[in-house]
Amino acid sequence: MKLPWAIIGAGPAGLAAARNLQRFEIPFVGFETHSDVGGLWDIDSPTSTMYESAHLISSKRMTEFKEFPMRDRIADYPHHSNLREYFRDFAETFGIHDHYQFGATVISVEPKDDGAYWRIRYQQDDKTHTEDFAGVLIANGTLHEPNIPAFRGQFSGQMMHSSEYKSADVFADKRVLVIGAGNSGCDIAVDAIHRAKHVDMSVRRGYHFVPKYVFGKPADALGGKLNLPFKLKQKIDGKLLKQFTGDPTRFGFPEPDHKLYESHPIVNSLILHHLGHGDIRIKADIEQFDGEQVVFKDGSTEVYDLVLLATGYKLHYPFIDKQLLNWKGAAPHMYLNCFHPRYNNLFLMGMVEAAGLGWEGRYEQAELVARFIAQQGSKKAAKFAKLKAEPFPSMSGGVKYIELDRMAYYVHKQTYRNQVKKHIKQLA
Repeated sequence: MKLPWAIIGAGPAGLAAARNLQRFEIPFVGFETHSDVGGLWDIDSPTSTMYESAHLISSKRMTEFKEFPMRDRIADYPHHSNLREYFRDFAETFGIHDHYQFGATVISVEPKDDGAYWRIRYQQDDKTHTEDFAGVLIANGTLHEPNIPAFRGQFSGQMMHSSEYKSADVFADKRVLVIGAGNSGCDIAVDAIHRAKHVDMSVRRGYHFVPKYVFGKPADALGGKLNLPFKLKQKIDGKLLKQFTGDPTRFGFPEPDHKLYESHPIVNSLILHHLGHGDIRIKADIEQFDGEQVVFKDGSTEVYDLVLLATGYKLHYPFIDKQLLNWKGAAPHMYLNCFHPRYNNLFLMGMVEAAGLGWEGRYEQAELVARFIAQQGSKKAAKFAKLKAEPFPSMSGGVKYIELDRMAYYVHKQTYRNQVKKHIKQLA
């Protein structure tokens, strides 16, 4: 009996996977913990780390599925509620809801007969179910498991991770310290100034800042029109952006230890504005906590009521053994961040980051997966299976990304998309 395939998750990567399996008439069943699609972008989902003020940090035209453009009435940088509506409309338009088991939490994914097929156990309606599948496309997202650093000492006030943050009400009349100046940290710090007594940000490295608008247009859309060699683009964009953002070291940020695009830049037009108005202060890295007092590495101290950890997330696939994902260092080691070097029926969907990749980049990845599945048993698929076995080439495009866990699955957009499109043609 021919088994269906399984998709775990109904966020952007899961929906891209579902749509492409559907396009190639590959039977599948989707599993989603929440009651509807949208993943991270549905603030009501139990696994969502969204907050009330959150908006997309890339523009809608550079992010959307090309097959399903966002409506013209939607703003350049949509609110999370607009994106939840977008994904529900996507699923409704293509009849994807009918393929999903909602309220279904996957407990375990195990290979059977040396990976000839896979057994999934999941919980739904307080009952545990077991089903077998031809293969598994894992798409449960990359921003669910909080990264909690270890600190010296104890803090006696309130401490929370950004994953718990929903509303600026939590900051009312409090002395607030935000640790970390990534995109979420900057967003939340800007939220906090309207409610808190005062707001500080503790940073340990410098950042490159990208405004949301350049010459009245979304910055990423403008840059995306220029197909320049990376080194030249890096140099031109760096000089151009400084004309708009100035020098962040003026506000207390350290000098960046990397060039533009070698780490994810901060896309926030308000954080430098509020720093310039004295609404937020930049503080050094943390030395230790001492009751309600925080000691910084420059020797200064400050008293706070609330510390918010904007310290990012770790990859987390709790339902499958790490060894089965060929885990190395901070991330699974897979060809194109997706194809397992050994198993031809196990895929990680959406475990890829790149400036400007958008959901269309994930859609192309999903199309390649669907074509590979559809071609299994053919000479074309056999050739691709050999190619995806280790060792395989890096998709960094020669860019020297900084060595951080969150950069472990970062790729160079054009290098990655070119390779995916090349394989799509080969498997046509």
